[in-house]
Amino acid sequence: MDNNIKTWLFDILSSINEIESYFIETPKMFEIYQNDLRTKRAVERNIEIIGEAMNRILKANSEIEISNSRKIVDVRNRIIHGYDAVSDDVVWGIVIRNLPTLQKEVETLLEE
Repeated sequence: MDNNIKTWLFDILSSINEIESYFIETPKMFEIYQNDLRTKRAVERNIEIIGEAMNRILKANSEIEISNSRKIVDVRNRIIHGYDAVSDDVVWGIVIRNLPTLQKEVETLLEE
């Protein structure tokens, strides 16, 4: 695997781990997330990083097997360009449902 792709995969993994770190001392509950502006912005920033890294990976190798890779890039674009229309529900859904799967897939790719 190309070294650049490995670097971007590590960036994705690092951002996922950082998001998870926000909930070590705080329960992972939507209501708490929704009322904590700093955590919301930090999560959004890490999703932007994940999306940008995914975009670079897809440009370097469109054959890479990552679920919803195009949607990940689309969410990044939505956060950056449509910041005023970012839904807490959508971001939270990504954190709860999509990031665990993405984490497993990235870890598997890095083990190859």
